[in-house]
Amino acid sequence: MRVAMIGAGYVGLVSGACFADFGHEVVCVDRDKSRIAALEGGEIPIYEPGLAELVAANRRAGRLQFAVELGAAVKAAEAVFIAVGTPSRRGDGHADLTYVFDAAREIAVALEDFTVVIMKSTVPVGTGDEVERIMREIRPDADCAVVSNPEFLREGAAIRDFKHPDRIVVGTQDPRAREVMRELYRPLYLNRAPILFTERRTAELIKYAANAFLATKITFINEIADLAEKVGADVQDVARGMGLDKRIGEKFLHAGPGFGGSCFPKDTLALLKTSQDYEAPLRIVEAVVAVNDARKRAMARKVANALAGEVRGKTVAVLGLTFKPNTDDMREAPSIPLITALQDMGAKVRAYDPQGMEAAKACLSNVTFCTDAYHCAEGASALVIVTEWEQFRALDLRRLKTVMARPVLVDLRNIYRPQEVARAGFIYESVGRRRP
Repeated sequence: MRVAMIGAGYVGLVSGACFADFGHEVVCVDRDKSRIAALEGGEIPIYEPGLAELVAANRRAGRLQFAVELGAAVKAAEAVFIAVGTPSRRGDGHADLTYVFDAAREIAVALEDFTVVIMKSTVPVGTGDEVERIMREIRPDADCAVVSNPEFLREGAAIRDFKHPDRIVVGTQDPRAREVMRELYRPLYLNRAPILFTERRTAELIKYAANAFLATKITFINEIADLAEKVGADVQDVARGMGLDKRIGEKFLHAGPGFGGSCFPKDTLALLKTSQDYEAPLRIVEAVVAVNDARKRAMARKVANALAGEVRGKTVAVLGLTFKPNTDDMREAPSIPLITALQDMGAKVRAYDPQGMEAAKACLSNVTFCTDAYHCAEGASALVIVTEWEQFRALDLRRLKTVMARPVLVDLRNIYRPQEVARAGFIYESVGRRRP
């Protein structure tokens, strides 16, 4: 099939490259001329494992192209995806749909034969109705169907998630649109990926409800971790005991410094705004947002406690800046409030991340960025693991001890065994476990 992907950001580029790999002819369109020029030159603007190779292979095969103007791509397409950004609107937390509505207007002008316009961006309930209204207003004669097809991609594992999805959600009651969507995802039939057809508004709400529930699981286990520390229990064993219950499941029960990234913070806020607009309060989600924000700030106090409150003038080394491993995404990363809080306490901060250094420089100041974990630890009174990159899972503790001013390790991801670190001569602080 011929596909136009409007937006060459994270979701658009990953989705476009994967559809091309299925054998479809895809044109990714983006207004950002520098981004398109970089992509045409073989440069990938985001870090995602395997994406550069996937884009290059489909470029060579002629199935993946890039463009700045959408007119020609839309006219030739049977399916047009809207995959533009929907950031939180300043001041009120609502999803900013400016780019979505702009794309809808441009698509409407370019439509010719029957076309399925598919909302891939994460949008509040009712956005599909408004997109259809805008398009009908501009082109009453247009033969098209507006469909919701939310994405469920995890940064760092997006290609696998696209090709081996738990489910594919499609919101439409148009029989022609259903057939187009089945054909688009037909290569996944071998994987037996279930396609759930629903009404459009239901599909839009599924995306927000899923993200809010996962954010709730993270926040719940983080609060249990705080209790575990007080009562002398081990939160990792608690999580394991909970996760073995098939009704609960083990995923997203890993205690840490709180959730961040491009989805959970933004989507929980947007869902709350929708609930307020419809006078259907979501008290649990409200608590999740509040607890998560407070937790990120509390992590700096955990570092201070490990240093017996003596933070001013000390050097703190931070390993991991991105909100999760295998990405360069710094949006809402827990490292940001942690570092700024440590600086407010008078600490000097050194930092290292395998992929997020350039992005971090744009949102952090007065930080010494280092070349590797051991360079970062030089002269530090405490080493803090914030992001669980694989490179940090087997550090040479003896070597660290020789370069640090004080042997203090604060492990906010629980990737080390307390007794092992204690035997190496470190003061060790983790999350939801007793200090050895």
